[in-house]
Amino acid sequence: MDDITSRETVKQFKWVGTRPVRPDGVPKVTGLAQYGSDLAMPGMLVGHILRSPHAHARIRSIDTSKAAALPGVKVVVTSADFPEQKFEYVGPERVAQNFWHMTRNIMAREKVLYEGHAVAAVAATSKAIADEALSLIAVDYEVLPHVIDVDEAMKPDAPLLFPDLITRGVEPPPKPSNISKRVEYKLGDLEAGFAAADEIVEMSFKTAPVHQGYIEPQGCVARCDADGQGELWSSSQGHFVVRAYTAQLLGMKLGDLRVYPAEIGGAFGGKTVIYVEPVAVMLARKSGHPVKIVMSREDVFRATGPASGASMTVKIGVRRDGTIVAADGLFKLQAGAFPGSPFMSTCMCAFAPYDIPNARAIGYDVVSNRPKVAAYRAPGSPIGAFAVESVLDVLAQKIGMDPLKLRLKNAAKKGTQMLSGGKLSHDGYAETIEALLNHPGYKTSLGKNQGRGVASGYWFNGGGESSATVHVNEDGTVVVATGSPDIGGSRASMAIMAAETLGIDYDRVRAIVADTASVGYTHVTGGSRVTFATGMAVVDTTKKIIQELCVRAAKMWDVDPEGVVWEDGCAKPASSNVGDFKPLSLSEIAAKRAQTGGPIVAEAAVNPSVVAPGFATQFCDVEVDPETGKVKILRFVAAQDVGRAIHPSYVEGQIQGGVTQGIGWALNEEYIYNSRGHMENPGFLDYRIPVASDLPMIEPVMVEVPNPGHPYGAKGAAEVNICPPMAAIANAIERATGRRLTELPMSPPKVLAAIDAGGQK
Repeated sequence: MDDITSRETVKQFKWVGTRPVRPDGVPKVTGLAQYGSDLAMPGMLVGHILRSPHAHARIRSIDTSKAAALPGVKVVVTSADFPEQKFEYVGPERVAQNFWHMTRNIMAREKVLYEGHAVAAVAATSKAIADEALSLIAVDYEVLPHVIDVDEAMKPDAPLLFPDLITRGVEPPPKPSNISKRVEYKLGDLEAGFAAADEIVEMSFKTAPVHQGYIEPQGCVARCDADGQGELWSSSQGHFVVRAYTAQLLGMKLGDLRVYPAEIGGAFGGKTVIYVEPVAVMLARKSGHPVKIVMSREDVFRATGPASGASMTVKIGVRRDGTIVAADGLFKLQAGAFPGSPFMSTCMCAFAPYDIPNARAIGYDVVSNRPKVAAYRAPGSPIGAFAVESVLDVLAQKIGMDPLKLRLKNAAKKGTQMLSGGKLSHDGYAETIEALLNHPGYKTSLGKNQGRGVASGYWFNGGGESSATVHVNEDGTVVVATGSPDIGGSRASMAIMAAETLGIDYDRVRAIVADTASVGYTHVTGGSRVTFATGMAVVDTTKKIIQELCVRAAKMWDVDPEGVVWEDGCAKPASSNVGDFKPLSLSEIAAKRAQTGGPIVAEAAVNPSVVAPGFATQFCDVEVDPETGKVKILRFVAAQDVGRAIHPSYVEGQIQGGVTQGIGWALNEEYIYNSRGHMENPGFLDYRIPVASDLPMIEPVMVEVPNPGHPYGAKGAAEVNICPPMAAIANAIERATGRRLTELPMSPPKVLAAIDAGGQK
């Protein structure tokens, strides 16, 4: 136990807040963990996908006859093999899905909309034969003009991806364009707010699309029986969602498809969607053989969802005492080839850390000839934070106020009216600022060409549907089964909470992730929801187990169940009136289960809608080489309200990981396209993610403001940590060089150009 974990946690709990051995550690370090591409089955075929060489082209025809005739090729499929889907948006507005779009992303129909767009697929007896078969598929393309940049895509004369795309949220509906949707959030009187300001700063910003950079590419294995039943092994963040999407796109009943959760080698939001799973199932169905598809790294970059790029303008006004009186933001986000950027989240999160009486956020969802975007750790929020937190830094300098104290003065707190509607229901933000103001590193002096930057961030955190089952073995050990893939330590946290509730040792609990036929529906592992929501299901289930254990003990003692209580992992008489019985341990009760009623098992399901948001505040020190423009991170301190850290080591790792990805987003990462709309850096050699030598020791500061809506105070901790780094680094660079950079990434050529220009960049 280290000093970060609060004394309250140490005093109150035996396991919550401790750092036991992680249950997935041994199979991972020994290489025995089974990932999506590890499964091999008798008679299994290799599936490969043919992808478009063009950024935008009409498909005149596809001739697969030569490929189908190649010895060793068992089946070839195109979009004609997949049923058409209805054009409608389904689900909550902020995350609505359209299966008409989804099926076209899985396999192009009328047009290809980005380089790498899937056009056809084959299943063959070897990789070499599958590769040759792809070369024999003849596609007749009519190449069309393309558009990559979000501002260019919004122009009236831009090439249209869809001839009938009408902007939702605009009345009267305009003529077709690449703008899928417009939203506006407004609070107070914006004009009066700015009139009351002593200082106003308005700036424009651009960010580049960046990839989640998971090490394991998408991969799956599918098999189908002659009766139509199918099985699928997939690396994903949510195998129930994989089942739902795949079944929908193939016209299957949900009960006919069983999806197993493979181990997962990174995701960060990028594996909440599907790419190869429906194709693999279709190939397996038509060939009668199991089929494995594993994407190449180049395919991952060219055809799976990065985070959006954006073009933004933010205007904020303050009084001389630091009070923010008005804020206005325009956020235009790239959706890629199909609608669905997190532009609404950008609008709802950008100003969320602050109590601002007069505010507005306008957002646009814009399609362009790039792969469709996917979630990336607090999707949408880091983009808006880069702009807002940069403007706040300029304002702090204009009024001569410490940038942390400016944020503290305006910090949103419980009861603050949010721009997105409703009132903030939890504290935690101010505490992160105070943690940094009190941090010794914030008071240290800096040298030449060095600067310190601060920034904050907000993320909603999620709730949603989760299920759990718990059963007690005859030796008193316990199995906890949930439907949440473990991408951030959830097996450990589930075991900790079950052990804490039962009052038994952690090593007597085994937490597993069950398939879609073995546990109730569970939504994706995303939105920082699992320890919160699935944890509630586990605790609820464990409490049912305790009730049943008390009933079993009562039978063994021949007393009324109301006369039995559960304490410290044992059944005990509630009072001396019940009788003088020695406490019964879980193991003793389990050993007698057959005589007292049979298996001891329980299940529970939850769907919490009221969740606690996440707040983070960070500062970093940088040194800028004036001759090369290289930025070196000297120190990075990240404070975050984590509610209560169930397993502090995992929480610290989440914070360090989010900061690392933010550093890459800030300094190096971007999609680079040539004039033909081809991505020129689809690999880790040229797409520059941070490595160990690029990073300082990132110091996480866990601020624990427990969530009263969770039995152990959890809030969710995996995402808000990626929101502040880009602005914190930009602010530090400005303090080191006197040059304000407003475009990401702030790579050495851009930094050097700003220094040489002697002005804004």
